[in-house]
Amino acid sequence: MDRKVGFGIIGLGVIAETHVLAIKKNDNCRFVGAFDMVKGRARAFCEKHGEGKAYEDLEEFLSDPEIEAVTIATPSGYHLESALAAIRHSKHVIIEKPIEITPERCEEILKEAEKYGVIVTGVFQSRFYEAPRLIKKAVEEGRFGKLTLCDAQVKWFRSQEYYDSGAWRGTWKVDGGGALMNQSIHAIDLLQWICGKVSEVQAYTSILAHERIEVEDVGVAVLRFENGALGVIEGSTGVYPGFLKKLEISGTEGSVVLEEESIKVWSFRNERPEDEEIRRSFADRTKAGGGASDPKAINTLGHELEFRDFADAIISGRAPEVTGESATEAVRIIAAIYESAKTGRPAEV
Repeated sequence: MDRKVGFGIIGLGVIAETHVLAIKKNDNCRFVGAFDMVKGRARAFCEKHGEGKAYEDLEEFLSDPEIEAVTIATPSGYHLESALAAIRHSKHVIIEKPIEITPERCEEILKEAEKYGVIVTGVFQSRFYEAPRLIKKAVEEGRFGKLTLCDAQVKWFRSQEYYDSGAWRGTWKVDGGGALMNQSIHAIDLLQWICGKVSEVQAYTSILAHERIEVEDVGVAVLRFENGALGVIEGSTGVYPGFLKKLEISGTEGSVVLEEESIKVWSFRNERPEDEEIRRSFADRTKAGGGASDPKAINTLGHELEFRDFADAIISGRAPEVTGESATEAVRIIAAIYESAKTGRPAEV
């Protein structure tokens, strides 16, 4: 019989629905059980999905020998405690973005995973879509020449009701930040994954569109990459009606514009035979709202692909495509942006 990794889910909010679907759609994964601190929630979750053991005691959940890997879907600032508990029970861990809300908390998780010899990864499902992978390959092949400008735009909309719907939303302690840490992090991760590490930022953040929140709903940053390129990050949850996230990558020999899963510009000085087919087939790949105005309006394919890779990494003993270390890089960039915005000076990443 083909090997299947048994998964348990900690935290049964909105994103847990995506996680369980990703598990159930992969033939190398199986859903074993779920835990939530709220009484009755785990039972309702398992009944809804027609399988799985419901737990209300974390120790009992983590002691289940059928659970080999744990997915953590709690609010961001609670990831650390759940991850450390799972790791200390020798469970592999996949954590919804961000791994944690500060680089230091991320690194605490990674050190504990190394100590116990388990795999930790963060959910950055955008890396698994075809279009970003094509762009990264073009960068690696030198098709852009020298990278000059590398930008990310996340101009989304969240209503006041969205923030009011949970006491943890819009807080530093649990959300860890606002439009950048919560909503823009996927675009920021893609930007550094494709274009290389960021070395320095200069940033501004503000609260302009919402009430009763501590964190930014608008943020902009100028970037300096280690390879010398410059760039800009724009992130907001105050842009009505909300637009698909966008990456614009330019160099001395070419430029590409990625809008969610669609390639809107693919232009290189040295044209290749496959370029016209890329322009044609990737012009309209986006089939969901990308979370631009509705956090539930996301395509689950990326999660499915990442969960498949994570389970295969466990089975084969290799590193996952998204290592825990690489999943921490976006948090380091955002932490530097917050530092710069606070001090008014450039900050090193």
